Amino acid sequence: MTELLQFDRALFFLINDVGHNAWLDALMPFWRDRFFWIPLYVALASFVVWKFGAAKGAFFILAVIVAASLADLTSSRLIKQNVERLRPCNEPEIKEQVNLLVHCGGGYSFTSSHAANHFAVAVFLCFTLGRLYRRIRLPLLLWAASIAYAQVYVGVHYPLDVACGAFLGTFIGWGVSLAYRRYPTAAKLPAG
Repeated sequence: MTELLQFDRALFFLINDVGHNAWLDALMPFWRDRFFWIPLYVALASFVVWKFGAAKGAFFILAVIVAASLADLTSSRLIKQNVERLRPCNEPEIKEQVNLLVHCGGGYSFTSSHAANHFAVAVFLCFTLGRLYRRIRLPLLLWAASIAYAQVYVGVHYPLDVACGAFLGTFIGWGVSLAYRRYPTAAKLPAG
């Protein structure tokens, strides 16, 4: 376990310190901000309602919210509160060495809720809309991965935090998509 944590810390500094450049320093604080993505969420919701109707669209949007909420609650309330791993920017041994680009926050680090939430949404979309529009699958997963990477880049999470958050979100997104697809035909999108 000690070796894994040492590797995690070394990888953190590789991303957070060595891998920095001015362009990413300007972009990453916005990229990981949930408010930055509001136009995308509004566009997605509008597309689903336009393409599949108000009732099916609203049910679909509710399922996306359920996936993100389950991921957030599991990460923030269950895992973080029991593991209690400090964020790298709060860890006394290394906090002075962290290239911190955003407010550190007082919460715990493991698992990354940003990674869990975005992977839950991306994977849910892959297994629902991705059945109809196969070309969106890879961009969705790259989107979630880039947000997870940004969490390390800005200095608020270790790589292991975001990897486990991504795994958690993937599992929840897949599970919610299974439940969604088993609902009565009137409530779901057409099958691909």
